[in-house]
Amino acid sequence: MNTIPQNTAVVLLQFGGPDSPEAVEPFLYNLFSDNDIVQVPFPSVLQKPLARRISKSRAPVVGETYGEIGGNSPILEKTTEQQIALQRELDERFGKGTIPVIIAMRYWKPFTDEAVMQLQALKVKNVVLLPLYAQYSKVNAGSSYAEWERATKKLGAQFDERRIVSYHLNPLYIDAMRERLDAGLAKFNGVKPYILFSAHGIPIDLVFEGDLYPVHITETMEAMMKERPGYEYSLSYQSKIGPKQWLEPSTEEKVEDLGHNGLKNLLVVPISFTSDHIETLHELDIELREEAEHEGITNFVVAEALNSSPKFIAVLAELVERELRSFV
Repeated sequence: MNTIPQNTAVVLLQFGGPDSPEAVEPFLYNLFSDNDIVQVPFPSVLQKPLARRISKSRAPVVGETYGEIGGNSPILEKTTEQQIALQRELDERFGKGTIPVIIAMRYWKPFTDEAVMQLQALKVKNVVLLPLYAQYSKVNAGSSYAEWERATKKLGAQFDERRIVSYHLNPLYIDAMRERLDAGLAKFNGVKPYILFSAHGIPIDLVFEGDLYPVHITETMEAMMKERPGYEYSLSYQSKIGPKQWLEPSTEEKVEDLGHNGLKNLLVVPISFTSDHIETLHELDIELREEAEHEGITNFVVAEALNSSPKFIAVLAELVERELRSFV
């Protein structure tokens, strides 16, 4: 690509997580206040007061959970590593500092409005919005885009935008995911484990409304396994919050069933997570591990999320470059 648009930036969209014990309660409040992810069966005006009560009551327990993985969420650290790696790749392709990469978190710092103000200070005109969720749902990229719209409207910011929606079948992405899968399989020393793909769940109501997330997840899984014959595998969902029914089966229930059926070797692949955070490091690698051992599964491995995999960074750079072409 010989020319690139001037005054252009990339914004990485991610959930965010508490960066200190004191941040746990306000982080939970922001999460439970989001009607995109926690849908309530009563007037929305009551959601924030309820979110305040829930976040206050749950903060001590959730704080202990974060304490077991270092005291805070690693998601900003991991996202920053991805940001730096992508910045380096874009600098090599287009010139140092030509296209800055900015982070916009949904539920904790750096918040989306902070990212918008940073773009305004840089006098950016063109923006590529890149969600760090490969499979689209209203509750991941959809929620981040809704927050982006609120922030830009509040701050009076106008950009020429390119919105990446999903990249769940991008060949480079599938290759990066297979690399993590193969690294996990290598830990079984030639024994073929059962492979359980665990995705973050969403409310089943969204699926009835046409949300394609479970379709995207399934398509990613099947693409990953297309060249890995001879393995038994299935899909489950984790991280349910709120009172509504979510996608099933739950990862915990699936592991219970596998253990009851005598399974001894299990590889869990966090298929919907592009970086390790509390859902992978604690929910899978601590809580689920304890459940698996209780059920008699003696060889339990959780595959690493993509994090700053060079192949994944190449995916992000390719997606950005493709969108840049549409500006000129």
